[in-house]
Amino acid sequence: MEKFVINGGKPLKGTVKISGAKNAAVAILPAVLLSDEPCTIENLPQISDVQTLLESLSTLGADVKLINKDTVRIDPRGVRSCLVTKEMAEGMRASSYFLGALLGRCKNAVVAPPGGCDFGVRPIDLHIKGFETLGADVSIENGMVEAHAEELFGGSVYLDMVSVGATINIMLAAVKAKGLTVIENAAREPHIVDLANFLNSMGANIMGAGTSNIRIRGVEHLKGTTYSIIPDQIEAGTYMVAAVATKGDVLIENVIPKHLESIIAKLVEVGASVTEYDESIRVKMTTRPKCCNIKTMPHPGFPTDMQPQFGVLLSVADGTSVINEGVWDNRYRYLDQLSSMRAQVRVDGKTAIINGVEELSPAAVSAVDLRAGAALIIAGLMTKGETSVGQIQYIDRGYEFIAEKFSALGADIKRVSVPDEVQNIKLA
Repeated sequence: MEKFVINGGKPLKGTVKISGAKNAAVAILPAVLLSDEPCTIENLPQISDVQTLLESLSTLGADVKLINKDTVRIDPRGVRSCLVTKEMAEGMRASSYFLGALLGRCKNAVVAPPGGCDFGVRPIDLHIKGFETLGADVSIENGMVEAHAEELFGGSVYLDMVSVGATINIMLAAVKAKGLTVIENAAREPHIVDLANFLNSMGANIMGAGTSNIRIRGVEHLKGTTYSIIPDQIEAGTYMVAAVATKGDVLIENVIPKHLESIIAKLVEVGASVTEYDESIRVKMTTRPKCCNIKTMPHPGFPTDMQPQFGVLLSVADGTSVINEGVWDNRYRYLDQLSSMRAQVRVDGKTAIINGVEELSPAAVSAVDLRAGAALIIAGLMTKGETSVGQIQYIDRGYEFIAEKFSALGADIKRVSVPDEVQNIKLA
């Protein structure tokens, strides 16, 4: 096992280039199964979730060839299996997208429940509702989700709550269904739009992605394509917050500023200077951040995946901040780790109250999920002295070369090996 060791207290300065979007990549890779020809995917982030998906595609029978470090060619014509085992699914929430993709391709899917970060209960009832509307029979047998259909037909699906996962899975199942499928109260995140653009580049007929009403007219065949994944808005936001937290000056390249509007608004509110360019953003901070209140919401609201990073930033803000988590039930566990660094925090249900302190104290902490891990790195970067962050396999799921990128900005951060028993301490 490994951990990050950080000697913090230094302002970040320089330029960082953002990688392809994790959340788009993990939807687009299963979607390749719907193609009747090979596809080339560019701007893939080099993260463990992508590697796991590529290995799963290969296990299913696809021919997977790496063209270069961020480009892969996938030929799905050899796929014969519709089974995604527990070993293939564990540790990654996006494995559930194989349900929609295999159902659309084979009219049959047997997929183990997804793993990934623990944010509380993640029911797939909305996914099942969508599949059943399209004509599939869905059951859970021996811990596996099984979906089968003689034929898929378009239908109208109203999502009782906005769900990114359900929106994606229904899109995947519907692109080859006969007739028109309408998803009402659909998720509107940028990676939903990216998935729709990818599918349309293969010949799908999807309209309205990015709005709450998506219309999909089924087609019989999807051709091969070459497609480049959008930049990662959450990775960009993470480096933006890190620049502010360390009182630095950082140019973040390869971004789509429109995707970052809610993040920019909150950084400006805490006192940062943010300058937008066509495909880059400069973030500069010279003073202690001001307090602010945050409520996470589905896009275009403030993203839940940025909540931990801002929680760390607000732990040293001038005044009291309130965070309301409007998406997940169990996303404040990182605050227990932050408390060991002398942060003053209190959690009441989905609300966290953070009384800013002048500075944190270095400590040994552990990542409890992907974004919490990135947040704790930021805590170490802004804290004088040595902080170690364990359980970094969570961080590797979604951040490409994070230590190297921070080092290039002047951070003192190293990845070091530690005995397994040291990492396996039970977290509170």
